[in-house]
Amino acid sequence: MVKQFLMNLLLAFTWVALTGVLYYSNFLFGFAIGFFLLWLMNRNERDQRYFNRVPKIIGFVLYFLYEMVKANIQVAYDVITPKFFMKPGIVKYPMEAESDFEINMLSTMIALTPGTLVIDVSEDRKVLYIHAMYMKSKEQFIEQIKERVERRLLEIIR
Repeated sequence: MVKQFLMNLLLAFTWVALTGVLYYSNFLFGFAIGFFLLWLMNRNERDQRYFNRVPKIIGFVLYFLYEMVKANIQVAYDVITPKFFMKPGIVKYPMEAESDFEINMLSTMIALTPGTLVIDVSEDRKVLYIHAMYMKSKEQFIEQIKERVERRLLEIIR
């Protein structure tokens, strides 16, 4: 998998060098062309993890950026208006993440979103304690984190 990623980067840099245009958009276009070429060359191989993971990673990054912008707008609106819409709460979140890396990535993704903060991890590493500024329902909050963040993140990591 690392070999395909490095080859994809090499193809993207080759594209940038051949076109002579050093912009992010040109590099991303070269990366997409390289990804497609590598997929064509390796579509009969048994190990397809790279070609399955890259679209999931891109989807997760776009989803996370959307959630980040939405949360920033919500917090900014709450700060600007005279009435507070906050309903803070602390949630005991049972997680499926097992390794230190998975727990660290999950807690980082949760903490990066404005309005949420990871307070602690239980000693048995099965529960996260999360503070949320906008807590309508604990069950809804847990389901949202589980389905939208943790499930997608674990699909990429595992």
